[in-house]
Amino acid sequence: SAYLIADKVTVHSKHNDDEQYIWESSAGGSFTIRPDPGEPLGRGTKIILHLKEDQIEYSEERRIKEIVKKHSQFIGYPIKLLVEKERDKEISDDEEEKEDGAEEKAKDKEDKPDEAGDEPKVEDVEDESENKEKKKKTIEEKYIEDEELNKTKPIWMRNPDEINQDEYGEF
Repeated sequence: SAYLIADKVTVHSKHNDDEQYIWESSAGGSFTIRPDPGEPLGRGTKIILHLKEDQIEYSEERRIKEIVKKHSQFIGYPIKLLVEKERDKEISDDEEEKEDGAEEKAKDKEDKPDEAGDEPKVEDVEDESENKEKKKKTIEEKYIEDEELNKTKPIWMRNPDEINQDEYGEF
């Protein structure tokens, strides 16, 4: 039961031919159902568990994946989880310097008053061959992605010749 780990359960649900509704309960034997004025689901169900303070481990990505694999691996509907992932992104030293330089210029403008002078300005002109030899730097970029947790096809829907002994044992 959801109430073993949650104080309150909220279910947002939408059928194609009906309005979107919210079902809420705090396990006291009563519940409420009302129209959902929030973000439209399109179709489907979103379940929100308001976890008890001593059950926070169930909000960890690793724990959620374990539970879905154990209890819902073969459900025919996709179960998705928003996960934070990292990927390597290459940037040139110029891009990094531009970002750093822009920050420094903004800082310098705040720190120094404008100087009005008639002094000539010296500009550095870069040779095109130098641009080709710029070094690339790899940084880690974080992003959030929907990950489907129950991709495995149910064993009874697969060709018996394609199933190995480990899969039979696990099932």
